[in-house]
Amino acid sequence: MRKAKSGGGWQAIRYSLRLAAQVGPLRFWKAMRAKNACKTCAFGMGGQRGGMRNEVGSFPEVCKKSMQAMAADMRGRIEPRLFQTYSIAQLKSFSPREMEAFGRLDHPVVARPGATHFEPISWEEAFGLIADALKKTNPERAFFYASGRSSNEAGFLMQLFARAYGTNHVNNCSYYCHQASGAGLKDSIGSPTATIEFDDLEKCDLFFLIGGNPASNHPRLMATLVKLRRRGGKVIVVNPVRELGLTNFRVPSNVKSLLFGDEIASMYLQPTIGGDIGLFAGIAKRLFELGAVDHAYIDASTEGFVEFRSLVDALTWEDIETASGLTRTEIEAAAEEYARSHRTVFAWTMGITHHEHGTENVQWIVNLALLRGMIGREGAGVLPIRGHSNVQGMGSVGVSPAMSKVAVEGLATLGYPAPEFKGYDTMGAMEAAGRGEISFGFCLGGNLYGANPDARFASSALSNVETLVYLSTSLNTGHAHGLGKTTLILPVRARDEEAQSTTQESMFSYVRLSDGGSARFDGPRSETSILAEIAARVFADGRLDWGNLGDHEAIRRLIPRLAPHLKEIESIGETKKEFTIPGRVIHEPRFATATGKAAFRPHPFPARQPSGDRQLRLMTIRSEGQFNTVVYDEEDIYRGQERRDVIMMNRLDIAGLGLRVDQPVTVRSDTGEMRDILVRELDVARGCAAMYYPEANVLVSRKTDPRSKTPAFKAVIVTVEPTRSRIAEGVEEAGESPALPLS
Repeated sequence: MRKAKSGGGWQAIRYSLRLAAQVGPLRFWKAMRAKNACKTCAFGMGGQRGGMRNEVGSFPEVCKKSMQAMAADMRGRIEPRLFQTYSIAQLKSFSPREMEAFGRLDHPVVARPGATHFEPISWEEAFGLIADALKKTNPERAFFYASGRSSNEAGFLMQLFARAYGTNHVNNCSYYCHQASGAGLKDSIGSPTATIEFDDLEKCDLFFLIGGNPASNHPRLMATLVKLRRRGGKVIVVNPVRELGLTNFRVPSNVKSLLFGDEIASMYLQPTIGGDIGLFAGIAKRLFELGAVDHAYIDASTEGFVEFRSLVDALTWEDIETASGLTRTEIEAAAEEYARSHRTVFAWTMGITHHEHGTENVQWIVNLALLRGMIGREGAGVLPIRGHSNVQGMGSVGVSPAMSKVAVEGLATLGYPAPEFKGYDTMGAMEAAGRGEISFGFCLGGNLYGANPDARFASSALSNVETLVYLSTSLNTGHAHGLGKTTLILPVRARDEEAQSTTQESMFSYVRLSDGGSARFDGPRSETSILAEIAARVFADGRLDWGNLGDHEAIRRLIPRLAPHLKEIESIGETKKEFTIPGRVIHEPRFATATGKAAFRPHPFPARQPSGDRQLRLMTIRSEGQFNTVVYDEEDIYRGQERRDVIMMNRLDIAGLGLRVDQPVTVRSDTGEMRDILVRELDVARGCAAMYYPEANVLVSRKTDPRSKTPAFKAVIVTVEPTRSRIAEGVEEAGESPALPLS
């Protein structure tokens, strides 16, 4: 297919109009304008200021991603006969897009031990099965998992129930995305979240965008970057792939930008995969050479500088160029731009965190910010660009293996002692399941199978679990490949269908209130009502009125007992007053560390796994037509790809390996292999390649960053070899897929 000439623009408008036409334009407009937080990325919009507005009231704040999610929730119901027609084995043949395209779940289903098909089950029987399974399970053999799609109320109630039940095996999807950000920031500056608020983006003069592609994944950030460039600011992009939307973007809501487009990157650096620390060290070295370091700030507000300076001084430029894959000239140019800046924001996504040294990557970014005093002033700071709309909120309400001291004390006041054993992180829970040590699993949204590396292991591990419960609005690949011995799928209402208001937290630590709305189907229930019903059946001790905790006001009154930083959430349903969580935004150089100072962390270059003959360093990526594990479209218009079974490579590597575009190849790693993958050209750093997530998860190993337990989705050594494929032999038509009736 023909590659687009810029990101956003008319194609985004046409696409949005098509979505509206599919579900009804007026109905779609009303849904988008309702007072509900955006369902997609954590950049945040909606809430009490009205749909399509951000926290400073800007309108229209909307993007293709939020429209895709809304349109998906407005589709028709899945007909019961679908589960009669398609066996579980047949469901496994459907792609992520095809599973999503079936429509909305509106009745509970179960796959019993040995079953070939899912079958309908009543809510009463489903609750009975789940409660019986929990009563029979040792709490140390149960895990609870949440995605960022759920509300703070549901996340808090789930983890409260899990602790009262007796387990600390409570985790969320951040372990597979930004946990390295939280771990690194907490250790360096005492706070695990962004140090800025939204308004700071309007004041910065330099924006480092590192390891991400917000043109596809956080499109509304692009309007902010356009404003920055128009007021004379600069954007330095660091990404092994030259992404179309980061070079030129047309903001649909801005007439000038829509007609003519805007340059985004004033400088574009393409390090080799895993070469970020080499780049950061080079920038630091050049700053020292220029004398562009804020020694007064460093002396007053930081510690560890001497050791950091010694490490950098010992590096040669040859070391730096080798580690980064960039030239000294490129690195010096970036450093000199930074030296001229008065207010810099450093932002990053999973290109930084998805490494075995992800936490070290994050701390090196903090090192650069501290060198020039860029944490502790307005218009400057660090910003982990979170993915899902409430993933940060999940952490804030305690959906984490570890409990804070105040949470332990709060739980005790409710009459429940905190479990004393160490809880599993997400990969830890999967490994335990693989060993047969997990009997019960509860997934509050998400696609745990699809989010896991080593897809074959993920499927095998989950199959060991006696009872698996999924709460979901629609079907996903985990409902076919990630089955336990007994598996229940319970349909839930979308955020804008909740009968009661809910809250969500953006990446700027801003808590929004969503009004909810009318249910589109009779069958689905709210997540909190499901959790409250299960808890009421499990507990009969009278210490807590679990049956009443389907009431969101009752839940919000409990949240500050375990999470005092959310004190304002207690009355938000009545006051409608949205708020920024206190202590998160850092506009003064005071840090919540033991010494009150931020810390330089002088990590050496990570060891690089050597790549041999015919090997490349592979990163898994998301397309313009998907959100997390959900795939809405097979096409990736920004990269000019009409399908997803491709490996995208530098043209010189294609030639060097004796390959040609559209040639079928076999891609192998130490973990798995994929056959009949088509070679495609992409402007990516030499020796590197890219494939689509989650399909390429079969190649990704279970190795994790030891500090954050985040898998290395962006650093996979693969071998690429020609293969005689079924496509080439004409046995299988390119792009052929099962028909999708019944939806």
